[in-house]
Amino acid sequence: MSSQTSAATAMWEGGRSPFATNSKKFGMWLFIISDALTFSVMLFAYTYSRVANPNWPTPFHFNPSIIFSSIMTMCLLSSSLTMVMAVHAMNHGNRKATGGWILATMAFGAAFVGLHLTEWMNLINHEHVTAQSNPWGVPLFGATFFGLTGLHMTHVVIGLIYLAIVCQAVLRGKFKAEDVEVSGLYWHFVDLVWMFIFPLVYLMSTKIV
Repeated sequence: MSSQTSAATAMWEGGRSPFATNSKKFGMWLFIISDALTFSVMLFAYTYSRVANPNWPTPFHFNPSIIFSSIMTMCLLSSSLTMVMAVHAMNHGNRKATGGWILATMAFGAAFVGLHLTEWMNLINHEHVTAQSNPWGVPLFGATFFGLTGLHMTHVVIGLIYLAIVCQAVLRGKFKAEDVEVSGLYWHFVDLVWMFIFPLVYLMSTKIV
């Protein structure tokens, strides 16, 4: 009994997590849970606004909006695959391959941001949609659209910076496999959020001619 007590005490005194998980991973999971609540509230607000307004606009034409958003989705799905490969390579001690896979993940993420900004510029300059107004008469559309997609794109940009820091550290012989895995958790979360935004915001707002 005393040995069990001393073992439990040793776990709390440092060196090991009392929950049998890495502290960095545990911290990332706490962040993901809290951030998931934020996105859940925004998605709920968007859905409520859509249901409460019978004249909610369906402005997205198949070309270019749906095509652009579909390509953006493929970019994020591909980046999730390359992130999995980066974690796999790091678990096998191959730092060079890990760096390459992380760079591929960043390339897909950067392509997503570039396409998203292009779509934003098209809506602002050609459709005259802003966060304050839009030509379809439902002011909340612009506010909820730019608020939700803008928050997600901000997360993607932060993720790119995060991955850049991890990548250079890995190639310099620093950081461990758990650090790459933790960064992967963040990136997969960002990708998962988009899997809700894409159908709710884009596919359900496609303009049927």
